[in-house]
Amino acid sequence: MKFRVIKFVKRAVVTLALSMAIAISGMASSIVDRVVTTVNGRVILQSDWEDEVAFEACANGRDPDSFTTAERKAALDRLIDQELLREQVRPSQGAASDQVAQRVAEVRKLYPDAASAQAWNAVLRRYGLTEAALEKRLSDEIQLMKLVEDRLRPSIQIDQHAVEAYYRDQLLPEMKKAGARATPLTEVFGKIKTLLAERRMNELLTGWLASLRSASHLPTPDTASGERDR
Repeated sequence: MKFRVIKFVKRAVVTLALSMAIAISGMASSIVDRVVTTVNGRVILQSDWEDEVAFEACANGRDPDSFTTAERKAALDRLIDQELLREQVRPSQGAASDQVAQRVAEVRKLYPDAASAQAWNAVLRRYGLTEAALEKRLSDEIQLMKLVEDRLRPSIQIDQHAVEAYYRDQLLPEMKKAGARATPLTEVFGKIKTLLAERRMNELLTGWLASLRSASHLPTPDTASGERDR
């Protein structure tokens, strides 16, 4: 009888320990997946935020743990901006496979020790990614920005006067300060025009996002747990 009692007690202790472990695991999951904010009713979870940080870290050859609080907050802001843009120009299909392959190749160059498929997959696992998941994220990013460009680019007009003003007021003084030979305007006209167009594109996008935010229901994000649990 004593032996049976001891066995029963041991079994009860093991059961209690397992129950506690399951409870703790459940608590951890609920913490990871807590709601950080919503975008017009669409929920953004803590796990979405962590995935975004991991993706950005991988795409830039960084350790996710090296992200500062400000950088993590910026990643969350980009998640919010992406949701706002998708409401306006929701992609109906993925990006072209060659474009995605090119972006994947650019990311892989950041990891020279991952030349083999096995080593590359090991790198992705460190970020909690698979190659398919990385391709999907890059495809979504490419396609979203293409739709944004298609919407904003037609309104951008860079005339000759703007190019000449940039050349005279900014480029020439910079070349003179660096002690370099003054490059003729004809040789850099196209590059300056492209640069000014990209600047204007960024200005339009920034203004559009600001307008979308002001017209949307965006509760203040709960970033109190912005640092990853270590």
